[in-house]
Amino acid sequence: MMQKQNELFNEAGESSRDSAAPLAERMRPGSIAEYVGQEHLLGEGKLLRMMIESDSLSSLIFWGPPGSGKTTLARVIANATKSHFIFFSAILSGIKEIREIVKEAQDQWRYQGKKTILFVDEIHRFNKSQQDAFLPHVEKGLFTIIGATTENPSFEIIAPLLSRCKVLVLNPLGTESLCSILQAALNDEERGLGRMRLTITDEALAALAEYSGGDARIALNTLETSARLLSGMVIDITAVHEAIQQKPLLYDKGGEEHYNVISAFIKSLRGSDPNAALYWLARMLEAGEDPLFIIRRMVILASEDIGNADPRALQLAVSALQAFQLTGMPEGRIILAQAVTYLATAPKSNASYTAIDAALAEVRSSGSLPVPLHIRNAPTKLMKELGYGAGYRYGHDFEGDYAEQDYLPDSLRGRQFYAPKGHGYEKTIIERMSLLKGKPGVTKESE
Repeated sequence: MMQKQNELFNEAGESSRDSAAPLAERMRPGSIAEYVGQEHLLGEGKLLRMMIESDSLSSLIFWGPPGSGKTTLARVIANATKSHFIFFSAILSGIKEIREIVKEAQDQWRYQGKKTILFVDEIHRFNKSQQDAFLPHVEKGLFTIIGATTENPSFEIIAPLLSRCKVLVLNPLGTESLCSILQAALNDEERGLGRMRLTITDEALAALAEYSGGDARIALNTLETSARLLSGMVIDITAVHEAIQQKPLLYDKGGEEHYNVISAFIKSLRGSDPNAALYWLARMLEAGEDPLFIIRRMVILASEDIGNADPRALQLAVSALQAFQLTGMPEGRIILAQAVTYLATAPKSNASYTAIDAALAEVRSSGSLPVPLHIRNAPTKLMKELGYGAGYRYGHDFEGDYAEQDYLPDSLRGRQFYAPKGHGYEKTIIERMSLLKGKPGVTKESE
């Protein structure tokens, strides 16, 4: 199986010239000179370029979004290295194939004196035991591993393996790079669309680049679809729109982009930017995120980041949850938008959030301190004789329904956990607490 996979990968240059292959596959570059983009890695004097040109690669992880050139970089390395190169798909392979790789690498070193470079596509698909199987052979230097992943390596790759690899981040391709790639495909007569003698308007070229979202594969394959729809020789904006139909959004509900977007949404609400919050809300809804997940995060934010600065925020967030459950989509988007704009524009305070964390920290530090006798319950005669409840001042018997007394354990007397901010309703809370502080308490009977 390994031999078959390698043949397929090593003969990719030939298959890419097959007119039946998609344009994106046919146009894959095979050398650094043909590669467009990722200048921070492949520019003159940059790390990866020097590694490739000197044929001295260390174990690497290519981390980047779809279409950013991870597998293409593997092809560039395969064509440039004098080492034995093995292509390995984490989707199609398992422990059995790993054993075959180990034997193949051992044979290459024993009989040919060649080192082995192992390229693992979709490395995040491997479970822990599969990744563990690689580890001893990477440690011994039997092969150099190059993994490609769209997921955050910190979450998807085991720490021992990750510590032995350098993570190289590939960015989404910029507009200039995408336009260059598209124009090259139009001009290339051997692998691209050059024989069709087509031209493209600047507007259409820019639209293709923008639509692709930094993904060269999407850009090239959409260009090919646009060309097939033509009745003339010019690819214009109409042909591009027809080919695009609807733009797919980069959003993996189980992956990193899910966390990136919800993070941007929450931070926009916390930062009091309703426009940004609405944008990220729309991104999630359009990509198919569960609206209830979004609302649950808004309920948390209403307490964590707004709290008593506007107590109505939590009420509105919970009401939005209930209202959405009654209506569903598409009308539910309006309920979501109302809640988002209210929370974004509400005064902010994290005082309740920091207060409970401070109180928990004290409890974990000081343990179970005794409850002061005067606020203990005294349901029996014995308890009363022991002083339970003695000296307790019932607040409602006093002016303003307040009587000054200590409620914390003796060793924590005067300790403040809750520190309300000076804006929104918490300003009123500060004023009330200041008014009560030091007030001895006068019984209503004495008024």
